[in-house]
Order: sequence, then structure tokens, then C-alpha cells
Amino acid sequence: MLDLPLNQALDYKRLANHCDTLAPDGSEIRLLSSTGRGSMVHCTLNPGEVSLPVAHRTVEEVWYFLEGRGQVWRKYGDEERVVDVTPGGSLSIPVGAHFQFRTTGDSPLRILIVTMPPWPGEDEAYRVPGRWPVEG
Repeated sequence: MLDLPLNQALDYKRLANHCDTLAPDGSEIRLLSSTGRGSMVHCTLNPGEVSLPVAHRTVEEVWYFLEGRGQVWRKYGDEERVVDVTPGGSLSIPVGAHFQFRTTGDSPLRILIVTMPPWPGEDEAYRVPGRWPVEG
């Protein structure tokens, strides 16, 4: 059995109506449950938006697409790929992979993201050269 504080071991959280924070890539983040080994968030990128291109120093992520349409660019070592994403699809972001995403439809792109280990703080993500230009 894991030795977790009661508030983590028996956590229950509902999706907030408001954004809890902005991710380093500029997307809206609503915090969900977490444990000592991983955390889960709900991510929104609004229509017409493009995220900032980033990479992670120590965490890997698994994304599951809930709503909307978009594209995700990932570069890992010598491999580079752009995928069209729609509800029901999933992908992974390995540690150190460069990535960027954008909406391509008229509604927000909504993603369930699991981060392993849990998000450690502001210095985790760093900017990288991206695939698409970002306004602002």
C-alpha cells in the first residue's frame, strides 16, 4: 500500500468552471486529482489559438482528447510528427520531446492530461523552436 496523505489517497475533485492556472504553453489548466506518482489536469485551448512550443525537463505526459479538433506537433530526437487530433484519440509526450498544439475547429480543444511524476513547478517547461508561429 502506498503511504499517501489522506487528502491524496482518497481524493475526489470536480472540474472547475474557471481556469486554475495557465500552462507554460499558454493553455488553460483546471486541476484535477493527483497522487505521489502522477497528476491529472483538464486542458483547454480556445478556437484559433496556438500554444507556445515547449519541452519538459523531468515529466512525461499522456493526453486524451475530449472535445474539439486540432493538431499536435512533436519532435523527439530525429523524429518529428504532426498529428490531427479529435475526440477519442490519445498520444504521449516523452520527457524532453518538443511539442506544440493548435485548434483547427470552431470549438475549444479540450484534453485530459496525466503527468508522471506530478507537475513539479514553474521551471519544468522550457521554450523550444516551434512548428507554428504564435501571436503576441
